[in-house]
Amino acid sequence: MLVPSAFAQTAAAPAASGGFLGTLIGIAPLLLIFVAFYFLLIRPQSKRMKTLQNAIAAVKRGDQVVTAGGVIGKVTKVEDAFVEVEIAANTRVRVVKATIAEVTPPAGAKPAND
Repeated sequence: MLVPSAFAQTAAAPAASGGFLGTLIGIAPLLLIFVAFYFLLIRPQSKRMKTLQNAIAAVKRGDQVVTAGGVIGKVTKVEDAFVEVEIAANTRVRVVKATIAEVTPPAGAKPAND
């Protein structure tokens, strides 16, 4: 007997809380969470992806690249969809441009101790 009366009391409370203002106050925390996620996660990630896509589109001979598989090499030839990468002396592989994870200009290398 106690359970049905408890459900009846809680069901009537939201209806009496006050229309549009009550709904707005209920939705406000969800909107604030979405705005926080947008500025902290979504926006920076989209900026990173845009800069990576621009770097991949502008890759040229002599640049050092890292592929998604972790292979590091120096670009020797650039085509529309492929890049030829020298991974060791006289060892060249063709890599799909979409699998490039990082592009470093030839003069951009810093010493490891700095």
